[in-house]
Amino acid sequence: MREKLEKLLAQGRDSALLRFGLGDACLKEHDAAQAALHLAQATQQQAGYSAAWKLLGKALHQLGRLEEAQAAWTTGVTVAQQQGDLQAVKEMTVFLKRLQKQQQAAE
Repeated sequence: MREKLEKLLAQGRDSALLRFGLGDACLKEHDAAQAALHLAQATQQQAGYSAAWKLLGKALHQLGRLEEAQAAWTTGVTVAQQQGDLQAVKEMTVFLKRLQKQQQAAE
């Protein structure tokens, strides 16, 4: 799947949806660094893409970039609320609470 999506990108068919798909495929292959790049691009191309914010936070969290993950999920919650995507709001709120507990335990 990832290879097919990368070919589309190489052909110049760049879009937020394509970048989201690539980010998701990279996460499934445990390549959080590439996932974060694609998902960040997806959020730049379409700032209202709540699912991209959610996965971006996940990729950043896996990379240990906790403050950036928190920022992505916080933005994602705001975007999801504006879009009426209540499920995404709930999921990212849970991720944020877990992250806060993780940060407190590290202190």
